[in-house]
Amino acid sequence: MDRKGEIRQAYKGLGGDRTFYDGMITCSTFMGKIVSGLVWNLDKEKTLEYQEMVLSNIPENFGGKLLEVPVGTGVITMPMYRTLPEAEITCLDYSPDMMQRAKRFAERLDIKNIDFIQGDVGNMPFEDESFEIVMSLNGFHAFPDKSAAYNETYRVLKPGGVFCGCFAVMKENKRTDWIIRNIYTPKGYCTPPFETAESLKKRLEKMYRTVKVDTVESIAVFRAVK
Repeated sequence: MDRKGEIRQAYKGLGGDRTFYDGMITCSTFMGKIVSGLVWNLDKEKTLEYQEMVLSNIPENFGGKLLEVPVGTGVITMPMYRTLPEAEITCLDYSPDMMQRAKRFAERLDIKNIDFIQGDVGNMPFEDESFEIVMSLNGFHAFPDKSAAYNETYRVLKPGGVFCGCFAVMKENKRTDWIIRNIYTPKGYCTPPFETAESLKKRLEKMYRTVKVDTVESIAVFRAVK
C-alpha cells in the first residue's frame, strides 16, 4: 500500500479510541468534513495532499532514528510507522491523554520499535544531534514558546538530518485567519505569534542549509535540511 493508501486507512483502525480531532484531521467523519471545510477550506483530497507531502519525507526503508513531536493521537503516523520495522521511533507529547491514545493505537497495530515520552518540545530530554529525522505535524501553531521549539528541534537533529512537518499559517485564507484569531486562540488551540509561509521560510533559512515551504490552503508544509 502506498502512503496515500496508508493515510486513507489510518482512521479505520482507531476503533473506540476515535476522537472528534481524528475525524477532522483525516476529514473522514461527517462533522470532521464540515469543520475542515468551514475552518480550513479543506476537503478529503486536499487533506490527503498535505499529509502525503509531509510523510513523503520519510524514506520507505528508513532505518534510522526518528522523533515525532507532538505525536497527538498518532492517527496519521502510526500506520506509516508499522511499515518501518528497522527504524528507532520516539514520540513526544505534552498531553498524556493524547499520547496514551497514540500508544494504544501503536499497540493495536503491533508496532514494537517505538517509545512514547511525555515532555515539552521547548525543553526536550534528548542529547544533541540524536535524530536523523524530526517531524512535527500540526504542532507549531499551538506551541506557546515557538522560539524554544525551533531551537530544540534543531538541537536534537543530526547534521544532514531532515526537519519536516506542517502547521497552520496566516494570510492564506481570510476566513481561516479570523477563526484562528477570534475562536481558536481564545480556546487555547492556537497560540500567537503566528507565522506566514513567507516568515516561516525566512526563519528556517537562517537555521538550515536547504529549505522548502509549500502551502495547501492555510497549512504550510515544510522540509529543512540541517
